[in-house]
Order: sequence, then structure tokens, then C-alpha cells
Amino acid sequence: MKVELLNITKRFGTVLANDDVSLIVHAGTIHGLLGENGAGKSTLVKVLSGFISRDRGQILLDGVPVEVRSPADAIRVGVGMLHQDPLDFPPLSVLDNFMAGKSGEFFINRRHAIQQFEELSAHFNFDLDIYRKVSDLTVGERQQLEILRLLSLGVQTLILDEPTTGISASQKTALFSAAKQLAAEGKSVIFVSHKLEDVEELCDEVTVMRQGKVVGKQPIPCPDHVLIDLMFGRELAQPTKPQTRQAIAALTLRDAQITDDRLTLKIDELTVYQGEVIGLAGLEGSGQQLLLLVCAGLHKLSQGSLEIDRVDMTGKPYNGFLKAGIGYSPADRLKDGLVPGLTIQEHVALRTPPRGLFVDWRDVLQRTQQAIALFNIRGKATSQVEQLSGGNQQRTQLALLPVPLHLLLMEHPTRGLDIESTLWVWQQLIARCEGGTAILFMSSDLDEIMQYSDRVIVFSSGRVSDPIPVADLTVEKLGQMIGGRFDDPIQPVPVNV
Repeated sequence: MKVELLNITKRFGTVLANDDVSLIVHAGTIHGLLGENGAGKSTLVKVLSGFISRDRGQILLDGVPVEVRSPADAIRVGVGMLHQDPLDFPPLSVLDNFMAGKSGEFFINRRHAIQQFEELSAHFNFDLDIYRKVSDLTVGERQQLEILRLLSLGVQTLILDEPTTGISASQKTALFSAAKQLAAEGKSVIFVSHKLEDVEELCDEVTVMRQGKVVGKQPIPCPDHVLIDLMFGRELAQPTKPQTRQAIAALTLRDAQITDDRLTLKIDELTVYQGEVIGLAGLEGSGQQLLLLVCAGLHKLSQGSLEIDRVDMTGKPYNGFLKAGIGYSPADRLKDGLVPGLTIQEHVALRTPPRGLFVDWRDVLQRTQQAIALFNIRGKATSQVEQLSGGNQQRTQLALLPVPLHLLLMEHPTRGLDIESTLWVWQQLIARCEGGTAILFMSSDLDEIMQYSDRVIVFSSGRVSDPIPVADLTVEKLGQMIGGRFDDPIQPVPVNV
């Protein structure tokens, strides 16, 4: 189905999110929509999918003007959207979610729904158990379920909004294969992203947006520097990781055993030095987060000892770790890192040491304005954090971290961020290393781990490698180890559940 968006304009208060934007997507193609965080990409596709009403402009499908005032309207005319966090009902089964939205009958024929689900699953090589609860699925599996549901409703144009954030490499491969198959069958796919490598791998053509406007269109393949220049209007300087490691231990684990309800990690000895960056590599759920939680004082060691700056912190409460200069930055910014409903200024107030019984709001406002300027946060002191883009939420999280820090623990520090925001984050982190802060971070981006780590620890189904100097690794070797091919494998400790 051919999609034409003509002169779309959308304003949120004083913010012009879409400024006279036009986009044409031909049937049988995958069209990339590329831009930095806050460029207006998601607003545009939400207009097309009925989640947002446009202020001005026209939508044509196969040359026919249509009115899309709701997601139901969009489905009715053949447009469906796969959100970054799929819209589903976690307590219900896969089958119940698959049947959601079907109309025309008071009672839905479950046998027919099962047959349709199995046929579509086989068509795209998806392996989903129809009786599992959606709450037990990974993000990638939830995406697969939502794609099947939308196709069963007759969708001819599928919008993928930042779909590769938070899914595994194999799930990304399956997603891209399905998108190419849809295009080969004559359907159109709109792929929204800020990742050059994803657009170049998947798309036939790309439209680039910046500050709410279309700034260029390019066929794929296209040189990276052309797309970067369109996205940001300038070249981006790559930060380099200098040698910042000192000979002073920041963190020491000895004879450590870490257990949760799924895994047991065994680490004979681990020393992290001041100014050092250690990357934690592995598939989601392999134990990286468990190690970070222990180092932050949020999970107890089952056995062994933990020292911070040569002070025994074994069994100490979380507040003791905070006082020892430990900072923790979680991956889910709105769930675990920030408080939805509160403004940037109110977050700064929570982090500001009290002066007596009352909050000095004049001092807090001054601190907030300084943080906004220093961390280049695109928002105001009165902006609620959930209204900020992903990049600006991450900037806000970093602005709230105390200075100085002895040890900084981070989950996916650049997940969901555009190129500029990613480079900016690492500039700040490297600056902390130069001040003596040690950093442990987990990431699913192997290139990020290779670029910024001094040493790497690999996790694979509960197995933990010794720290490996990054000079002794390649991305290929790292991938093999994540898959379980350790040169000197450490056997996992069995857990009785």
C-alpha cells in the first residue's frame, strides 16, 4: 500500500513537533525514518497510526484521502504500528492477546484464531507458545506477537517504531527477516530509528528529520557521513578512551557467590581499579545485572566479601553504599531511575542535602538551571521527566549523580539514544574516569563495549570469565564467548529452585 503524508503539522504548546512534513512510502518497500531523539519521527508516525491528531495536512493511502482519528481508524484503513514497548495485556495469554481487537462477532471462534495464529507464525518462522502469559515473554517475542496480531487484522502498512531497542541479536534478525518478507509481498514498512547501521541493513530508502522538519532523502546504501550530516548538521567528534586506570583498588570481590532464583555466579576474585572501565558482556539475563546490584548494595552476597576502597562493605545496607560514593544508573529510566510526575527541579530537590526543615527552592532552582545548562538537557526546570525524550531523560539521570563518585554502575548507558547523545554520554563518563571514578557497565552493543572498556567480563548462562584486556579481544571472539565458548570455562554452580 502506498502511503503519502502531505504537509503534516503538529504542535504541542510552544513546541512545533512536525513542521510541514511530507513523506511518501511506496508499496513493496521498507522506508527508513531517521533522526536524533526529539527530531519528530515518532510524532509523525503516531499521526499516521491515529494515536495523535494532526493540526494540518493530509493522509493518502493508495491515492485516496483518509481520515485517521484513532488507532481503530488506522487499523480499518490498513495501517498498524508496532511500538517500542508493544501495547499488549501482560496478564493474558498469547492467544488472548492475538484475538484482541477482532470484531464482527459476539463470540470469537478460538479454533479459527488458533489456526490463523499457527499459519502466520509458520509463515514468519516465529516460535511462540499460544498458552504462555505475555508477561513471561521477552520484548522481542512480544513484538512478534503484535506483528502477527496486526497482520491478522488486515494491516497493509506496518510501522516499526524504534523496534531494535532492548531485543537480542537473534530476535533482531527474525524481525528484519519478517519486515523484508512483508515488503516482498507488496506491503509497505516504515522503519523509525536513530541507528544508522539498522537503517542501512534493512531499508530501501531513508527520509531524515531534524528539529521537526524533513531535511533530506537518500537511497540506501548511503555513506554514513552523509546521513550524519543530515541528522545533526555537522560532523560528530568521536570521544577516545585515554589510559585512566590507577594502581589503587576501587572494588574487590573475594570468594564471591551471588545467587538469585535463576542463577548462581561464582567469582573467585575481582579487583576493579580507580579510573578503570570494565564492560560486562552477555545476553540479557546472564548475570550482568546481578553483579551490578551486588556492587550497588541492592543485592546481598550469598558468600564471600566485598570491599570498596579497601573498606569491608559485606552485608552493609544500601545507604552505606551511597555514603561510600557508589552511584547506580538503571536501564529503565522512568521505572527505576526517575519519578514520573515530578519535574526536573523536584528531582534536583530530592538530591539536594536539606538545610533545616524546609526546602530552599531558590537554591534548588539555581542548581537545576546549572544542571540543565551543564548537561545540555532540552527541557525546563518545570518539565516533567516523562515528557522528555530518551536522550534527555538519560542526561537528567547523569545530572542527578553525585560528584565525585568512587564507583559508577550502569545498565545500558546509551540504550535508545541517538549518535550525538551516545557520544555525549561517553564524554561525561570518560571525564569521570579521569577524576578517578571506576565504571562497570553492561551493554548489548559489543562495539560499545570494545570501544570504551579497559577490560571485559563475559557472562554466559551463569558462567563468568576472568576480566580480559580489551586489546586481547575482537568483536568476533567476544561473540563466541557470549555464546558459551570460553577458553577456560568456569562451571556454573547449580541452583535448586
